[in-house]
Amino acid sequence: MKKLDTTMYFITDSTNYSEAEFLRRIEEACKGGVTLLQLREKDKTTRAYLSLAEKVHTITMRYDIPLIIDDRVDIALAINAEGVHVGQSDLPVKFARQLMGTDKIVGATTKTVPQAVEAYEQGADYLGVGAIYPTTTKVKTVLTSVDTLKEIVKAVPIKVNAIGGLNKDNIQVLNGTGIDGICVVSAIMKANDPFTAAKELREAFHAFR
Repeated sequence: MKKLDTTMYFITDSTNYSEAEFLRRIEEACKGGVTLLQLREKDKTTRAYLSLAEKVHTITMRYDIPLIIDDRVDIALAINAEGVHVGQSDLPVKFARQLMGTDKIVGATTKTVPQAVEAYEQGADYLGVGAIYPTTTKVKTVLTSVDTLKEIVKAVPIKVNAIGGLNKDNIQVLNGTGIDGICVVSAIMKANDPFTAAKELREAFHAFR
């Protein structure tokens, strides 16, 4: 596995976009400085998810950005994606790791210190912790305090990212937490200019890191 950079972690949402516009936005975000990209599709059939994943992977490979498939280890393996991300109700990290092998990335969503420690011990390479703020995505969210985020950073030696309602105007709340990066959906996905949004978010994070 090559060096994992979670600084600017972009999670996609294809809702209300044509496939062409969705792929255009992904490419613009990649140009703008995304360092890791997660394809997240909760409602597509397996074949539709697979087809879209292949097209997204073509883009991310062009910019040397690892593609992480949300939840679906089978699709990640089928297209030889760089990794998979699992939540608390998905396949446990230890099984995702067994299936993906040691040379692939496995990430996990955690909200508490015990969850974080368990994910690390089972082989996770990074954690997404949150939600820090309420989100506008379809995913059900449970808020995680900044204090808990700090505790998780101290509890595990792997990379920790904050997620949930983050944008360039509110990420300052994360100052001093010790996180490795931020995960965003709407701040890029719904932006008028995904390139500029990704660039400004990355710069805003580096400003206080």
